[in-house]
Amino acid sequence: MESSSKYLQNAVDALSSLPGIGRKTAMRLALHILNRSEEEVADFANAVAEMKAHIQFCKKCFNLSDGELCAVCSSPKRDRNMLCVVEDIRDIIAIEATHQYFGRYHVLGGVISPMDGIGPSDLHIEELLVRVKDENITEILMALSTTLEGDTTSYYLSKRLSEFGITLTTIARGVSVGDNLEYADEITLGKSIVHRVPYETSINSQN
Repeated sequence: MESSSKYLQNAVDALSSLPGIGRKTAMRLALHILNRSEEEVADFANAVAEMKAHIQFCKKCFNLSDGELCAVCSSPKRDRNMLCVVEDIRDIIAIEATHQYFGRYHVLGGVISPMDGIGPSDLHIEELLVRVKDENITEILMALSTTLEGDTTSYYLSKRLSEFGITLTTIARGVSVGDNLEYADEITLGKSIVHRVPYETSINSQN
């Protein structure tokens, strides 16, 4: 899709580089931006620039944060004895939308995937073990994707965490096998959290 303006074409190229945005959608967005006032466009550009400049990773759980600690880790209202282990920041967003989880989080930054060259040392697993040791954690909810890689990671974590004698749970299998949490609807995901099961039970049910 060629444009009569190189500036419009550059905008389309930039927008279409975003995930889930095809060139037709990028063209519609570019034309929409073009029709907005200079002030609105400046506000939009400034919001994106400030987001990139100021958002950082929480030093404790690796969630997005405006400061050293994210809003969840610094909240006195959250259950400080429970951690929900997730693969990605997007999973936190999905779980928070259910309003059914009240503990804190730990973002691994991925899952174990030998085919992609990702091993345990590439994830925030050692940091998780330190938190369990230092923060009086009594339960860990493993809310990883229901894929082979997600299951492999959960199994690895269960072995590493076994020495601490804490409760290990996993989300109920309301989330379809092969799905990522961010694609599960809020009701299904919420019920899967409320009806979480002991990790060993989930393993036995798959055999």
